[in-house]
Amino acid sequence: MNLLAELVAIESISGNEDEISRFVDHTARKLGLESVRDETGVKVLIDTGRPGDALAFISHLDVVPPGDGWTRDPFTPVIENGLLYGRGSGDAKASVAAMLLAGADFAETRSAAGGRLILVFGLGEETKHTTMGRAVATLPPITAAVVGEPTNLEIAIAQRGLMMCDLVARGDQRHAGYAADGDFTNAITELAADLVKLPALLTERDHPILGRATVTATMIEAGLSRNVTPPTAKAILDIRSTPSWEHAEIAAALRAALGSELLVTSERLVPCETPPDSRILAVARAVRPEAGTFGSPTCSDWVFLRHTDAVKCGPGTSRRSHTPDECVEVAEVTEARRFYHRLAERYLA
Repeated sequence: MNLLAELVAIESISGNEDEISRFVDHTARKLGLESVRDETGVKVLIDTGRPGDALAFISHLDVVPPGDGWTRDPFTPVIENGLLYGRGSGDAKASVAAMLLAGADFAETRSAAGGRLILVFGLGEETKHTTMGRAVATLPPITAAVVGEPTNLEIAIAQRGLMMCDLVARGDQRHAGYAADGDFTNAITELAADLVKLPALLTERDHPILGRATVTATMIEAGLSRNVTPPTAKAILDIRSTPSWEHAEIAAALRAALGSELLVTSERLVPCETPPDSRILAVARAVRPEAGTFGSPTCSDWVFLRHTDAVKCGPGTSRRSHTPDECVEVAEVTEARRFYHRLAERYLA
């Protein structure tokens, strides 16, 4: 657990990852691995010297700010009752530590393997400035990938996407005292009429793993003064998509059903799913037969490998991510190291 503790002790809040990327690059080199550090993160290449597939293990080095409510210092890792506490312990430094050590293990046993194992540790994943897309673009073609995020070592075979929209209703600015005249439109009332429709939208397509896409209003902006009807009212919509919908289809469906103007503000986080004939999934199941499969409600850098045979699997509990007193089970991180090592051995055999 020394490596994970050292990682957690580095305050790698998104946008401030220089120290941790240097540390990971230095650690990889100390382990005898070929490492490249650049503006997209750290990339470690373990080549067998023989032809074969390219398997990638990917995760991220940044963490969200600690926030309030901690009973411990968020960047002073401590182990209590088998749990290692600290910001980023589970999301996703446990995966980083396990993947890096598994890479070193694989380098020692690769004599029976072909192809290459590539470790990719990106930056800014917790923000819209993630570097993983650019990092992947610098690599040779990847045959299969494992995304390291907290899943309790269960195997995510689908992942919801995220689409953000502004829903804008327009009305007339009038003195509220003349509402009885009825000759003007109240933007708040128009927006409210659309908001009550949201739960019934996008219900006609069920994904077999993720279920239905959801549309949730998370913020509302309106009002000039307590006695004036506003000219506009805006709601921010958080749309969790599934592979059953293209984002363009979602936008078209919402525009057809709602009277307010829909403005798409972000649609890059498309949903992902593992191919039905996935070889990496078959190998993962063989290596860890006790693991279940599920659909993940959270987004990740999987989006940049959505056309690749991929799964999401890592140590840690997703519901502890971003919370005060974030922690991870030490035994699970040790098991993750073994799992990643055996997965690489068998996939590249």
